[in-house]
Amino acid sequence: MIKIGNIELPDFPLLLAPMEDVSDPPFRRLCKLHGADLMFSEFISSEGLIRDAIKSRQKLDIFDYERPVGIQIFGGDEEAMAMSSKIVSTVNPDLIDINFGCPVKKVVCKGAGAAVLKDVDLMVRLTKAVIRSTDLPVTVKTRLGWDENSINIDEVAERLQDIGVQALSIHGRTRAQLYKGDADWSHIARVKNNPRITIPIFGNGDITSVEKALEYKNRYGVDGIMIGRAAIGYPWFFNEVKHYFATGEHLPKPTIEDRVEAAKNHLQWAMDWKGQHLGIVETRRHYTNYFKGLPNFKEFRTRMVTSEDPNVIFETFADVLEKFNGIEIQ
Repeated sequence: MIKIGNIELPDFPLLLAPMEDVSDPPFRRLCKLHGADLMFSEFISSEGLIRDAIKSRQKLDIFDYERPVGIQIFGGDEEAMAMSSKIVSTVNPDLIDINFGCPVKKVVCKGAGAAVLKDVDLMVRLTKAVIRSTDLPVTVKTRLGWDENSINIDEVAERLQDIGVQALSIHGRTRAQLYKGDADWSHIARVKNNPRITIPIFGNGDITSVEKALEYKNRYGVDGIMIGRAAIGYPWFFNEVKHYFATGEHLPKPTIEDRVEAAKNHLQWAMDWKGQHLGIVETRRHYTNYFKGLPNFKEFRTRMVTSEDPNVIFETFADVLEKFNGIEIQ
């Protein structure tokens, strides 16, 4: 069993990565249904929370069926991080996660996300501000360093543990790499094997198959794996990984019925949560992955992503089921 504060997770948990414009409640619900053990909200700007920005506030929505769930915040100002930590605590997530890894320019330009990797003293001060402002467990997601000449994850891990961070998720790339090249998990393994480190260490980056998940579990000795892009439009990945760990065998791929049901649920839950218009618009990006590999699918996809009428989209799902029923997707 893995413990983060008073949260008990199974041995070698699978975590759903916080992904901007992806990891919202409908998507998290699907991933929970299909085996995710711990999930995180999309990252939330501490400044936005304090300004009462509607988009930031909406990201605080969590539901009992998805627990345990963490809310992730980012920012470069101690006071703002402390205040946003207090705001987050009022909605009672299971933990607060701090993003010190996001490489995108709009975040880094504000001195937040991966920018903080250039100043470990600031990272420590920001983290302390959050820890002091909440009774919830605080965890951190970060990268190896700013670039390959300044990989400082060893120092980061020790100093964050020393001030009370209760788990660390490490993406095996530097900020300079963005999402290019291969994630290098050898640095993550070195942190995990550091005798000073006692908190759970989760690895993240490039887990694209069940075979790779098992290989990295065995080779790098981490406490669990955080899965991001492999789950987009494919929430079945979590249970497939668990089944492969347990048996060495592959679960059957999701059928057309499974895929249609997931897409229908995703759309319905998104409309229930955000209202009809936003629910329809924000689910569109997932359809390509739900139905990946289907031949001559363009006509159906076009209807799904252009219609504003939920009835038309649900009818399109029914048409997909009728046309492709029995086809095996690789």
